[in-house]
Amino acid sequence: MDKYNWDLTRIFNGDEEFNNAIKEANTKSSELLKYKGKILDNSKTLFDALELSTSLDLLLEKIYVYAFLNHYENMANVRYLDYKEKALNILNKVSSETSFFTPELLSKDYSYVESLIDSNLEPYRLYLERVFRVKSHVLSECEEKILSDMSDLERVSQSTYDALNNVDASFGKVRDENGNLIELNSSNYVVLISSRDRRVRKETFKKKFAFYKNHINTISSLYIGQVKTNSFVAKTRKYNSVLDMALFKDDVSEKLYETLIRITNKNTKYLKDYYEVKGKSLGYKLHMYDLYVNSSVMPDKKYKYEEAIELVNKALSPLGKDYLDKFNYLINNRCVDVYHKDKKRSGAYQWGVYGVLPYVSLNFEGTIDSVSTLAHEMGHAMHSYYSDTNQSFIYAGYPIFLAEIASTVNEILLSNYLFNNTNNKDEKIYYLEEFLDKFKATVYRQVMFADFEDRIHKKQEKGESLTTEVLCGEYLHLNKKHFSPAVVVDPDIKYEWARIPHFYTSFYVYKYATGFISALIIADKLMNEKDFKDKYIKFLSSGNTLFPLDLLKSIGIDLTDEVVLNKAFDLFNEKLCELKELQEGGK
Repeated sequence: MDKYNWDLTRIFNGDEEFNNAIKEANTKSSELLKYKGKILDNSKTLFDALELSTSLDLLLEKIYVYAFLNHYENMANVRYLDYKEKALNILNKVSSETSFFTPELLSKDYSYVESLIDSNLEPYRLYLERVFRVKSHVLSECEEKILSDMSDLERVSQSTYDALNNVDASFGKVRDENGNLIELNSSNYVVLISSRDRRVRKETFKKKFAFYKNHINTISSLYIGQVKTNSFVAKTRKYNSVLDMALFKDDVSEKLYETLIRITNKNTKYLKDYYEVKGKSLGYKLHMYDLYVNSSVMPDKKYKYEEAIELVNKALSPLGKDYLDKFNYLINNRCVDVYHKDKKRSGAYQWGVYGVLPYVSLNFEGTIDSVSTLAHEMGHAMHSYYSDTNQSFIYAGYPIFLAEIASTVNEILLSNYLFNNTNNKDEKIYYLEEFLDKFKATVYRQVMFADFEDRIHKKQEKGESLTTEVLCGEYLHLNKKHFSPAVVVDPDIKYEWARIPHFYTSFYVYKYATGFISALIIADKLMNEKDFKDKYIKFLSSGNTLFPLDLLKSIGIDLTDEVVLNKAFDLFNEKLCELKELQEGGK
């Protein structure tokens, strides 16, 4: 039925409009080339160039998203493969033709550009300020060309690792709970390592890490190459460090990064308490391969899609009528592609186009996880909807630092609702452990990753030698700090860093932790402060008009304040105390 499929004709109504848009993009790109060498001649020329550049960017966004959403709907469809190639081709062509634009803007001091800002250019003031903010890290034209030409070389470590980890990797076979011998892969690893059968978990762990142990020298060489490349680029661009370079775009200080690590390490006592409680419930001391199993069995419930919508509506009631009205407007206006189809992209995601309603893709299966995924992805969609309808195109796109907050808020509200609306003890335990495990995965684990990255890059920047032994030794040390003595830290865990692809996008993972901490505090405020929902809606409507930390401060969340960071861990402990009470016989 159409109501379960998204309507992409809102972007382009068929091939003719799509192809005409590509022609229009070519025309606009040619028009923009006429401004080369003239952008800063006067206020009118600068305004006209910016208007044309912005309209071209929006058109390219529509072309790109339309092509890829159609492709993801059926990844074997030759027609949509052609769409995708056309989109990539026009994007690359325009990028090359208009590469002069930003360097030309930066060719003069900001004081001169500021002198050109009149009433027409005023909406671009913040945009121009941000462009000029990076000027001290922009090199000469010749040097920039050298760095640009070597960009493919910068990706060698990551692309080689991706090939090894995703294409060439072979983990062997594991016998599952039913005695079936199945091929272990990255997709079924999560299911197997969460198995109720401890033998399956242990065998899965051993087989998985045997691969990384056997290839550890190769992967170490790739990662060390990545670290050295990062250091070279940061030094060449006149940043204080790789960390400084990574944090610069979001205006985040190194102090916040270091404080996040320190506060998390200080609060590992709660994590260890959790695994003591889980081990007691399961009846044995946990090993590293026991961390992902839930000690409670969730009753086998199935939800129809309409039931899932109703459940999520109830859970999100603290967000207020305006939010829910808009939420249901998107649901009822074919913004969601609901069910699995042959050759449809797996998983779930949200993707929007400015000026068009956001789109969500699900593979809804009726499980409680599917319900949670609906809440999560619609959180992204609502963030995009509020931002797009309240900001101009250049300020609507919220940064990655904030991207997971709205979705996680919805997940937390759903988790709390489910917990508070069941009298089944096993269900309550299940929901609590799911929350605590998610906190562990998104905060404790990601901060441990962030700590590892920081230690390794600092060693490189100090001129210390990086070897396989150093990498594995640092990672094993951090695991012992987080889990021992509550958990037996199996020696093979020292190879786990080698299976984390995020390390090739340096100093990215900490954003998962700050996002979850922010969402946790927001959800708590939504449930306990009557008027907070209005502040939160304003937050969702703000796009990128402020840097992330300033935007969070506007709703009373200061991530530079240790009290705020500690509050998140206090909330973890509150949930842990509830779990202890239930495990000890409470109702």
